[in-house]
Amino acid sequence: MNLTPSNLVTEIGLLPTNVFYNYPHAKTKTKVRVVSVTKPVGPIRIERKTGSKKKEETISVQMIQRYANSFGENIPINIDRVLGASYNTRSSLEALLANTPEFFVCYPKRIEMLASSFKSKKGHKHLLWNPDPTQLHPRGEIKVVDCNLTISERPSIETVYGIVEIPPTAEKEGMSIEVQRRHTQIQIALAEIGHQLGYRTWIAANDQGIEYNKKPLLALPGVIPNLAAEKILSAFGEAVKAARLIDCVWFQNGTLMPAVLEVEHSTGVTSGLTRMQTFKDLIPPYPTRWVIVAPDEDRTAVMTKASVKQFSKLNAKYFSYSAVEELHSLCKKRRIKGVTEDFLDCFMENCLTNLSSN
Repeated sequence: MNLTPSNLVTEIGLLPTNVFYNYPHAKTKTKVRVVSVTKPVGPIRIERKTGSKKKEETISVQMIQRYANSFGENIPINIDRVLGASYNTRSSLEALLANTPEFFVCYPKRIEMLASSFKSKKGHKHLLWNPDPTQLHPRGEIKVVDCNLTISERPSIETVYGIVEIPPTAEKEGMSIEVQRRHTQIQIALAEIGHQLGYRTWIAANDQGIEYNKKPLLALPGVIPNLAAEKILSAFGEAVKAARLIDCVWFQNGTLMPAVLEVEHSTGVTSGLTRMQTFKDLIPPYPTRWVIVAPDEDRTAVMTKASVKQFSKLNAKYFSYSAVEELHSLCKKRRIKGVTEDFLDCFMENCLTNLSSN
């Protein structure tokens, strides 16, 4: 089960608006109340009170999305590690959630790395999401629970991209350069993942002129220049035409097609699904994955649109940007190879079976 932004907003929306709630830290004198909630995903208007001073502020949709997407069941989450120094209302969001029945405050131990040694120390404040109906605590109260978990504070692996240059001929109507650059970075990550896993990658024909570190995307290792030359498609000319603008396609051993991937933002999910459906209708029923790759905050939109009757036969999967970059980091650091189909599927969600969790 996954926590979604709409779940989070719904829970906070159930808090009475005429009550000021405590923060998890007992020494914090500030209190916060809910002024208004915009459903399904925010924003949330709040009022903070310190002594006689009061101030209304807004918890943004973006902050709600980032925080909600970080939670898994019974996994401690530190809001400052998720949001960094961003958003001056992050402690208020944490406080309101701590006052809802499914969220608990805990202090897991932490391992602090010291050169070649380490030390186990008292942990920082975390929130833990436990939706078990037998474990809920009263709304409007904060409950601290014991936590036997330990968190290693080694820094996380980051994905670092080189310079992406988009020539005017490759600019896409209705897509800003910033969005297109992010789109291209994810294509690059997918191509590099594919190469590490032993796949060859097709990159959409209209993106091949984009330069990465002063070289065209076609120069990336494992990227193929001619879709029609792939044995699995060579007998299906119309399918080749239909696939030319699909963002990424992985091929293996001349006879397999592990995944067809469309990199989309929420506004483009339908067009990406349509391209994949058209391609699917023009080829034999090869075993493959039909995948929408999209930002984490677009999960609900992807799940909803991929599950409509028109696209249900795709049995589409959702591959979040964060999951792409997590797998990309593993590939870069560990040079993983020989992975199973099940391993790859661990990074994706099935849209049809997970729609109910939105």
